[in-house]
Amino acid sequence: MNKKGPIGIFDSGVGGTSIWKEIHALLPFEDTIYLADSKFAPYGNRPPVEITSLSKKNTEYLIELGCKIIVVACNTATTNSIEALRKSYSIPFIGIEPAIKPAALQSQTKSIGILATKGTLSSKLFHKTSEAFTNGIKLTEVVGEGLVPLIEKGALDGPEMDQLLKKYMQPMMEADIDYLVLGCSHYPYLVPKLKKILPSKIKIIDSGQAVAKQTKAVLNEMDALHTEKREPTLQFYTNTETATLQFLLKEYSEKISVEKKAF
Repeated sequence: MNKKGPIGIFDSGVGGTSIWKEIHALLPFEDTIYLADSKFAPYGNRPPVEITSLSKKNTEYLIELGCKIIVVACNTATTNSIEALRKSYSIPFIGIEPAIKPAALQSQTKSIGILATKGTLSSKLFHKTSEAFTNGIKLTEVVGEGLVPLIEKGALDGPEMDQLLKKYMQPMMEADIDYLVLGCSHYPYLVPKLKKILPSKIKIIDSGQAVAKQTKAVLNEMDALHTEKREPTLQFYTNTETATLQFLLKEYSEKISVEKKAF
């Protein structure tokens, strides 16, 4: 393994760029390769066997490109496939799980909500995590049906998105939650809209910072961190059109390359 190789990141589409932003902020000198598997988005409605097959396809492509570590920046892929990936490949993997634990520990109303895909909420790993930390906590689970396709199209603002979010937040507010856990890496892009709908007492949390810290910790253990100040190579590949990626990463446009590739 090349200790100076890039950090590989994949997601079922563009949403994992919210994780990439946290990783790049914490590790600004690291090269990164991001795969947006948008052709198959969302993973959340697919059977576990197919999710694992897609995750292996992405992993093998990133290994071919010389990555030293792989971040599975997709809740559905992590909760359904990370055990299989760790058994099949020797490269280290960082997964992303909904931040149920911090929400449950900090909740004052003993009521928390989670907005996630069907694939995440129905996975064994999610149930295991949920059971471990939600004793005495009311958990309101809502499947964010239709949100990922809208984000994939870059349609963050519009009546359809507003309508869906209001509908999905209604049971959360009725349950008097004080923490909303975002269980899909696409959803951090919805935070400004969610803040307008929800009362200010409800805190919104996702897993981005925790994933970045864990990536740094594992690279440190491997003695594979770039410590010298350098201009990194930041590559983004998608197997559909590039417009949404470019839109979501517009503040980095001078530093990154975005290409359409078959993978």
